[in-house]
Amino acid sequence: MTITASSASRAAEILSRPVALNGLTVPNRIAMAPMTRSFSPGGIPGEDVRGYYARRAAAGVGLIVTEGTYIGHASAGQSDRIPRFHGEEQLAGWAKVAEAVHAEGGTIVPQLWHIGMVRKQGDPPFADAPAVGPSGLRLDGTEGTGRAMTRQDLDDVIASFAEAAAAAERIGFDGVELHGAHGYLLDQFLWEGTNRRTDGYGGDPVARTRFAAEIVAAVRAAVSPAFPVLFRYSQWKQEAYQARLAETPAELEAILAPLAAAGVDAFHASTRRYWLPEFEGSDLNLAGWTKKLTGRPTITVGSVGLDGDFLGAFAGEGAPLQGLDNLLDRLERDEFDLVAVGRALLQDPEWAAKVLGGRADELKPYDAAALQTLS
Repeated sequence: MTITASSASRAAEILSRPVALNGLTVPNRIAMAPMTRSFSPGGIPGEDVRGYYARRAAAGVGLIVTEGTYIGHASAGQSDRIPRFHGEEQLAGWAKVAEAVHAEGGTIVPQLWHIGMVRKQGDPPFADAPAVGPSGLRLDGTEGTGRAMTRQDLDDVIASFAEAAAAAERIGFDGVELHGAHGYLLDQFLWEGTNRRTDGYGGDPVARTRFAAEIVAAVRAAVSPAFPVLFRYSQWKQEAYQARLAETPAELEAILAPLAAAGVDAFHASTRRYWLPEFEGSDLNLAGWTKKLTGRPTITVGSVGLDGDFLGAFAGEGAPLQGLDNLLDRLERDEFDLVAVGRALLQDPEWAAKVLGGRADELKPYDAAALQTLS
């Protein structure tokens, strides 16, 4: 990302503005995007995880969205090293993470996650649990090793999300984010490619949204009225980058409106390149359209802060790398409210401090080796 001296000065002013998400005031516009790290043996976040998030809060990240954490449903996950948001030891570990982030002046929400049909039979942490999804289909449309969800399955998952959200508020988190993106369980219901149900949870976009909306409503009822509920969603899926939930703004509104009505306070619109327009005839990206259609605050994400060397791996996938001014212009126009930074912040814990402090020349280029550490 190109950052000139004038851009740095402007960034310090614009990105430092606080923003409200329901009853939470986030001190600035920089969020940390959720990134799976697999450094929590037994699903328990330890001292290294605590320090990892605290360092980024200390450097000026206003809102931290944690890596995805498995809810307390046996079929939710596929690894015993990815953290869980249930269990005495796991929640005790997360309470210390929240405390450490608050001590550094940041705010933090856990991302609550169920992977659905991405799971394979025999995957830990609960090897005997079957993969479940709306229709028993994997992202490529083939039948997986699991099964379509029954009414009892639906009720159990809804309850597990609500229980995790209540636990988050109880142990000191500032809100929750529900993972409805990238081809995982909630997204499998939203997308017609994996949802072939013929009951009230399948069919048109509104029906396909019913399960996610019921989860939102249950979460909303399980926490206090001012406790923020965020919802992350995407058009694209893992292994299906061209997939789309909606081809027009009207189709997108049909999906988002029930979620907003159920109690979503803010949407986290995941794209791979934040600067690309979502629909023809407008420069608005997915977060911009989401805010326009729902009136809710939004978080944009997608290659923010990454350099040309990284993006060169995706040559031909759209417009060239944009500078910081493009991002700031969009914030000034109120297209979206927060900017989530992913790999750039993983690489450089001081990314926010350097951008806000006009130290762009000190930014570290992304190196995939950063995935192997909790620096």
